Amino acid sequence: MSKISVVIPCFNEEENVEAIAEAVIREFEEKLPAYDYEIIFIDNDSKDRTRDILRVLIAGNPKVKAIFNAKNFWQFNSPYYGLMQITGDAGILLAADFQDPPELIHEFVEGWAEGYKIVIGRKTKSEENRLIYFFRTIYYKLIRKFSDVEQIEHYTGFGLYDKAFVEVLKKLDDPTPFLRGIVAELGFRRKEIEYMQPKRRAGKTSNNFYRLYDGAMLSVTSYTKIGLRIATFIGAIGSFASFVIAVVFFILKLTNWYGYEAGIAPLIIMVALLGSMQLFFIGLIGEYILSINSRVMRRPLVVEEERVGIWEDEAK
Repeated sequence: MSKISVVIPCFNEEENVEAIAEAVIREFEEKLPAYDYEIIFIDNDSKDRTRDILRVLIAGNPKVKAIFNAKNFWQFNSPYYGLMQITGDAGILLAADFQDPPELIHEFVEGWAEGYKIVIGRKTKSEENRLIYFFRTIYYKLIRKFSDVEQIEHYTGFGLYDKAFVEVLKKLDDPTPFLRGIVAELGFRRKEIEYMQPKRRAGKTSNNFYRLYDGAMLSVTSYTKIGLRIATFIGAIGSFASFVIAVVFFILKLTNWYGYEAGIAPLIIMVALLGSMQLFFIGLIGEYILSINSRVMRRPLVVEEERVGIWEDEAK
């Protein structure tokens, strides 16, 4: 009997963890009775009652287990690490807030049974804020256009991954993994299932502007060169234009051409423009350096505080 591992990252999801576990169990019992399964919660140092609720769930069902992180290791490391802890023949990443519909689990498994090593969900519509969805769409299209490798639009990591691909993830040994890019770059033949993303079932999202920006820049610095290339080109053009303007200004001033006089305003404007451009591109280059630095430091993906449940078949 094939075994499917469902990995559910969570952070302050006391209102959702019990319901998502019940939804997953119901999906297997009603639609996938021929498959064994396990549910692995990986908690990112929740400050509410999430861990207490998980302990009760685990005590009542040996198929449920959990990893409690020592601190919050953010939105990319924790799911990636959880996926590498599966003991099943395939792993499914699923959000605890129901924005990844658990009803698609059986479709993922059916795609896997057809021979696909990777079966992912891709949003075609969303019930989230329309303006946010619009900006996400623009972001995905820009990344896809300028990336060195293929990128998947509106893909969040929600999907099924064969254990053979999970072994590839383990060998990467990347301290700042970006699963969405890795799947597109190194993944096996995959199947995409389209879905409409619903709203959160309950609770408040922990995502804010900083975390969204952090995720966007991780994608940019990992899979594009466009920022550095633009900095180089604009820097070269700006330097040439500044040199020409300086020469012309000097000649006009020196010859007093037709009584030409100019105040200091043009010079101030030019200095301010060039200075702002320099600061912007220094910051952009800094993002690339930060990405390099985090990889060079070789810190662990997460640090576990505790494992709860039955882990005798653990595959580290």
